[in-house]
Amino acid sequence: MTEHEIQNLIAGGEALTVEFKSDREKLPDAEWIETVVCMANNQGGKLIVGVEDDGTVTGLHAYHQTSPQVIAAFIASRTVPPLSGEVNFVHLPEGLVAVVSIPAARQHVSTSDGKLVIRYFDIKGKPGCRPLYAHEIVHWRADIGMSDPVALPMSEVTWDDLEPLEFSRLRRMVEENTGDAVLLKLSDREIAAALGLVSQQNGRPMITLAGLLLVGKEAALHKFLPAHEVAFQVLRGLDVAVNEFHRWPLLRAHEWLLQNISVRNEEHELTSEGIRVGVPRYDRRGIREAINNALIHRDYARLGAVHVQLHDGHAIVSNPGGFVTGVTIDNILVAAPHPRNPLLVDAFKRIGLVEKTGRGVGIIYTGQLQNGRRQPSYDRSTQTKITVELDASPADLKLVESLIQANKRLGRALNVNELLILNETWRARRIDMVNAAKLMQRPDEIEAGAVLEEMVKAEILKARGERQQRVYHLGKALSHRASKKTSADNVEITEIERKLLQYVNVHGKITRREAAELCKISDRQTRHLLKKLILTSKLKRIGQSKTTYYTLS
Repeated sequence: MTEHEIQNLIAGGEALTVEFKSDREKLPDAEWIETVVCMANNQGGKLIVGVEDDGTVTGLHAYHQTSPQVIAAFIASRTVPPLSGEVNFVHLPEGLVAVVSIPAARQHVSTSDGKLVIRYFDIKGKPGCRPLYAHEIVHWRADIGMSDPVALPMSEVTWDDLEPLEFSRLRRMVEENTGDAVLLKLSDREIAAALGLVSQQNGRPMITLAGLLLVGKEAALHKFLPAHEVAFQVLRGLDVAVNEFHRWPLLRAHEWLLQNISVRNEEHELTSEGIRVGVPRYDRRGIREAINNALIHRDYARLGAVHVQLHDGHAIVSNPGGFVTGVTIDNILVAAPHPRNPLLVDAFKRIGLVEKTGRGVGIIYTGQLQNGRRQPSYDRSTQTKITVELDASPADLKLVESLIQANKRLGRALNVNELLILNETWRARRIDMVNAAKLMQRPDEIEAGAVLEEMVKAEILKARGERQQRVYHLGKALSHRASKKTSADNVEITEIERKLLQYVNVHGKITRREAAELCKISDRQTRHLLKKLILTSKLKRIGQSKTTYYTLS
């Protein structure tokens, strides 16, 4: 790495894939090796020796200023199996540092004295190392794509624990979703063999965890898989309108969740050049993919339910189990498909329920953006839980109409990168290559620049400036539509304000405490928000002191 690249890496601070180690007092051998091992057992990354935790460069100790090859040999000799990390010395203005590039391990790596550790975030969000326990090995292997936990045979489960009606459901869903027609010609036992729902153990067929999950009886799931549960909830402000939990097989749960959403999925209509276009509250393909992901990628060793929650202004889909190794919030759009439970993914593909290319996240993004809503948010996700929030507030119909016009100019549907760029430009009125690359989750700006220039050629965007200073705005046709807003639209409504106003519209009133809990903001921020809505004639205040509440103006 160059001096400039190292300085940028240090400026970014420590992360899951970046660690600083001080060498002023000579870094102990054991600490050096443990850090390398713990990073290898997660995603790998860069260990920079000669830098303090706060990013201050203090330099490499004289003892370690031998050669990069000596340090690389030292690491290989003290790790099992030997870890081949690349080591480089980089001269910075403040001193010499060693940069160790650590590859992600394909089998667990320990120190030569048997210590097995892994990189993690503590409760304060600070990266560190912790023991990798024996019971976690199976799921660690699944997270890196080396094993399939749902392919494990379940010795106590028999064929009588499977539900014949679920095999009938499976065939019906294959027909309805244009799945693998071969499955329609097979018997129940042949379907089980074809989808990996049974495996041969010492010449004897045994039901796998995947088999129990897909076509197991409800009683068998209660008995043998108590961690499995699916919940559907409807929340109106602080009130719970629907709260149902079931331990059903996955295909039944999948249909139940989609039916619950379908009956609540109202549409708004707009007319674009004489053609009526429906804009649903929940994009059907997008929310289906979100539910599919939650069901088939969850960690079935963890307690907890797959939750589908419909709130006033958004929907939440969450599941136990964090992102698999190599996938983060910052690369979820572009990371290579990497399923935690490959057998379930294959079964859902053959039934016709999921995207065969493995790009379901792109469908979730596309569904939100093409319906005039903000992109999905995975910000609530943790190491042990994945949560996606889908905007369900009133769609920006002017934006939808502009997207339709952009499709016509390109002669095709906008792809997810173009939708991200156009959505951001519509809201912020400008975009540059740096922000476009960030939206597209690309490390450099070359691909972002190419997408932007193609949109300029189609007159969807217009550009000003040259090279790095180039800034893009809406093209003439789209900017004309954007300017056609009513005076009420010209007052910008934030997502929090929209959520609060929807609550008041449903419930008739709101107190300051309810507003703070609903919007998850401080008391000071709540007062400021309510004052703004009063000044813009959207709310009015009723009562004094403790009896105060707010209604629509």
